[in-house]
Amino acid sequence: MKMAVASWRRCVVMSLRLLFLLPAGLPVRSQGESQSDNKQMDNITIRQGETLFLSCSQGDFVTHTAWLNRSSILYAGEDKWSVDPRVSLVTLNQDEFTIKIEDVDLTDEGQYICAVQTSRRPRTTSVHIIVQVPPKIVNLSKDLVVNEGSNVTLMCLANGKPEPAIVWRIISPSDDSLSSDNEVLEIPFISRYRAGVYECTAANDIAVDTQTVELTVNFPPSISDGRDVGVTLGQRGVLLCEADAVPEADFEWYRDDRRIFNGFDGIEIEDDGPLSKLTFFNVSEADYGNYSCVAINKLGSANTSIVLYEIIEPTSSTLLQEMTSSDLEHTAFENNDLLEGPGAVQDGSSGTSTVFTPTCLLLIVLLHLLLKF
Repeated sequence: MKMAVASWRRCVVMSLRLLFLLPAGLPVRSQGESQSDNKQMDNITIRQGETLFLSCSQGDFVTHTAWLNRSSILYAGEDKWSVDPRVSLVTLNQDEFTIKIEDVDLTDEGQYICAVQTSRRPRTTSVHIIVQVPPKIVNLSKDLVVNEGSNVTLMCLANGKPEPAIVWRIISPSDDSLSSDNEVLEIPFISRYRAGVYECTAANDIAVDTQTVELTVNFPPSISDGRDVGVTLGQRGVLLCEADAVPEADFEWYRDDRRIFNGFDGIEIEDDGPLSKLTFFNVSEADYGNYSCVAINKLGSANTSIVLYEIIEPTSSTLLQEMTSSDLEHTAFENNDLLEGPGAVQDGSSGTSTVFTPTCLLLIVLLHLLLKF
């Protein structure tokens, strides 16, 4: 380390002597001498891409002035020695010597020296430039497709200064329990519920960079229990079959052991993503029975059974047949309790009175007519 510092000082001294054409015997203060002629300014921190201004005071009786970057001379007075187009002179007078460097990059980081030669002795002012770099993700896992149960590794590498912190999390679906503050996110025995969009965030004091990875998890079909369907003869009937699977399942329909194809015997099969519909446009007696739905993808299959059964709609004659004589007698006795009086008709042989109100008589006539139809 001491040898490096000594070499650096010799390099600067040689540059100054060449610049100012100083005689070899001109004293240059060593590290142990007074610091009044060799000043160290506070470090300057600047962000990558910004413009840097470097300034030092001149004073009276200045004969030569220069700004140096490490061992390279940027400006000697008004003469530009640097070939970098980003470097330019801002101010040069008895009071101030200022240059600027535009679009600062990480390569501009380091020590800069302002050397001033007066009629008495040279003096230097040095400053260390620290360039901060916003984070940039440079290596990210590609979108992945894996099978359920696999071990998954996601990687996110980023550059930046200060060194950025890395955070992994799943954003769709949102799950705060699945996150990591490391460059690598390990997901052992992944399930279908861990599929989604994962976000890597690289952040430092300057900025944040964010990128995402989509993780697809393949799994065999899981099918919902079939719901039996009742349909009246001659009406339209629909059997539904729903399956969750990645990739999406293909559906097959069976009656007993016989596969049903679209258009077969007036039956239509329509698949829409996770749902399959088997439609009967005119249900016949032969259509009633047990049906099977099978969902299949490359990882497996699942099935369920659905029964198509008949619903018999009640008719007017059926309703009349269900009315028994006891129902009529019960109605008559109720009317007898309410309307017994001068209008009642007595059965002389039994001594029992039977009441026929106008309403009751009308009901009996209507029932008689309906039975004829």
